Amino acid sequence: MLQNIVATIHQWISIDVLIGLTIVSIIGFIASLVAIPWILIRLPSDYFDLRVPRHWMKDHHPVLRMIGLIIKNVVGFVFLLAGFLMLFLPGQGLLTMLIGISFLDFPNKRNLEARIIGQPLLLNAINTIRHKFNKLPLTLSTNSNKKPLL
Repeated sequence: MLQNIVATIHQWISIDVLIGLTIVSIIGFIASLVAIPWILIRLPSDYFDLRVPRHWMKDHHPVLRMIGLIIKNVVGFVFLLAGFLMLFLPGQGLLTMLIGISFLDFPNKRNLEARIIGQPLLLNAINTIRHKFNKLPLTLSTNSNKKPLL
């Protein structure tokens, strides 16, 4: 049975491509183990608090701000796509997707972030990582109108 599956896959995808995908998957997994905690411990504790305004590159020249926004959104899209792939491959998919969303700019992004980060399992995991590095836990606004995400 397993040989039939391997033979079918081999008809569509060459061994070189499968080896390449395996290597990329392993590199992505290791990179996510390093990058995600590194990013999460550097966030201010009130980053996801809707009551605190965020101003990114507010005092910079408009051209620099536009270039920065383009780069930030491209990086966010890459993280979002990588996080989606990590739902099926090894890696921290949900955390990577959350990082990607936080880089992207779109309407009501902060509300979506607050709903995602407000999930107890995810918030506890992030705060556990932050605690290991002696960082304050993330604070969220208390909005009674929030609906559960799941």
